[in-house]
Amino acid sequence: MGRLLGRSAVVTGAGAGIGRGIARRFAAEGASVIIAEFDPDSGGNCADEIVHDGGVARFVQVDVTDKDSVSAMMTEAGPVDVLVNNAWLGSGVARVEDKSDALFDTALRFGVYACQWTMQAALPNMRDRGWGRIVNIASLNGVNAHMGSADYNVAKEGLRALTRTAAREWARYGICCNIICPAALADSTRRIMAQQPGMIEKIEAANPMGRMGDPEADIGPVAVFLASDDARYLTGNTLFVDGGGHINGVDWTPDLED
Repeated sequence: MGRLLGRSAVVTGAGAGIGRGIARRFAAEGASVIIAEFDPDSGGNCADEIVHDGGVARFVQVDVTDKDSVSAMMTEAGPVDVLVNNAWLGSGVARVEDKSDALFDTALRFGVYACQWTMQAALPNMRDRGWGRIVNIASLNGVNAHMGSADYNVAKEGLRALTRTAAREWARYGICCNIICPAALADSTRRIMAQQPGMIEKIEAANPMGRMGDPEADIGPVAVFLASDDARYLTGNTLFVDGGGHINGVDWTPDLED
């Protein structure tokens, strides 16, 4: 415990799911955490839970699709040592030809632009201190080009490219930028799975470990590692935190209408 003692962290989309799990683990390791969330109920509840458990956290509302809102949130957060870009608003499952421009625009705003804005805002303090950690949450969906989620896939692969480029450019400042591709039962996963009866059981059966991950117990500790001094020589990497699901690929074949 205490690997993040004295560090300040921003976690977007931290009101639920993977973001919440990471925020809680960060706080348990001593970080002061900004719960950057659009929904005041879930964001406030997460911050309250952390404080109740003895950690340091506060909720700051943000609409990550709006640059001014992101800028205001980062200003209120103050100097940031660790940045986790996790926020996402799920969309429905549909074929490429049925995905609208609006869906792609929203996906890119959540998955690429929002992350670019937070990273740009976090850079000055990280550069001045000669230390920084950026952990961006991508997805095996994009790596494997899973069916039915072209907008999501494109955004997450764009985020991986952005992260790796920043890793190359910012390494000289002591800033490490890495990606986690998780497999966890987050709220967005549950919503999509609800549209595909039997899919979650099929995926879990094919997973080498036989289950989907827990956001706090399985994903959170890896984010802590990437945010710590232990990862000081690791940058530009993608870590598949998925119980081995990436080894042979996940059998994700949703029932799509022709």
